Amino acid sequence: MTSPVLQRLSSPLLSSKQLELTVLRLDSIHPEIQGNKWFKLQHNLAHAQQIKCNKIISFGGAYSNHLYALAAAGSALGLKTVGVVRGEIVEPLNPVIRFLKARGMELIPVSRSDYRRKEDPDFLQSLLDDHGPAFVIPEGGSNELGARGCEDIAGLIASALPQDSHAVTALACGTGTTMAGIVDGFAELGARGSVLGLSVLKAPGFIGESVRESLRHAKLGALSWSVNDTYHCGGYAKKTPELLRFMDDFQAQHGLPLEHVYTGKLFFALDSMIRQDSFAPDTHICAVHTGGIVSL
Repeated sequence: MTSPVLQRLSSPLLSSKQLELTVLRLDSIHPEIQGNKWFKLQHNLAHAQQIKCNKIISFGGAYSNHLYALAAAGSALGLKTVGVVRGEIVEPLNPVIRFLKARGMELIPVSRSDYRRKEDPDFLQSLLDDHGPAFVIPEGGSNELGARGCEDIAGLIASALPQDSHAVTALACGTGTTMAGIVDGFAELGARGSVLGLSVLKAPGFIGESVRESLRHAKLGALSWSVNDTYHCGGYAKKTPELLRFMDDFQAQHGLPLEHVYTGKLFFALDSMIRQDSFAPDTHICAVHTGGIVSL
């Protein structure tokens, strides 16, 4: 892994609103095991190794960034990996499935109804009976070990950018795991400012409750956090013509790779909120680019 790039963005809009916007490019840390996926995997994989378990089972869709990173990490670390894939695996294989196979991941396609049972103890036991012994990582690495790994992201931000009452860290959220880790990481450091999550789900309140349940630090001091549920563009992985036009213009202006599931919605939301004066002048916004496959 390499240190993430910090990219400072400039535009007439930011200047007119007296705002600074810096992007923490977690997508730059590794060509395959990149973004927040590595941070959510690191302690899970270390724990599997500590308990002498050399096989990992996890879950994802046919275009899962999580399974992509897990397959790459497992190959690099000499761990066997098993991916439980939602739905059928169809020919010709998409680029993600081809990558998973190339990295040695065993793939188990299951029906969507069975996939919804991915947290059911009986379903998990049947997987372990057929494919174990193995260490099971939830979909997306969304467990306590995953959140703890994401605390390191807060340290990266705090060491590179000022953390005061005018600092806002913003990120797109699908489960709340990364956000909870960042909030806990800042709390551990005694940081000030706020953390803003932009939900990519059409599920008002879900991310906020997930973050609240995952936080280890009950007392945050001068740190605050909030979730905005209004920029999901129709729901998870949904897209609108307005979002796609924004992404094209934004990428052309800043040379920053985006995808429509997470990072596109993050910057779409920030652009809208900036235009609506949601941030006070002199605010320094750090947008966390959580990676994602952008060239399938």
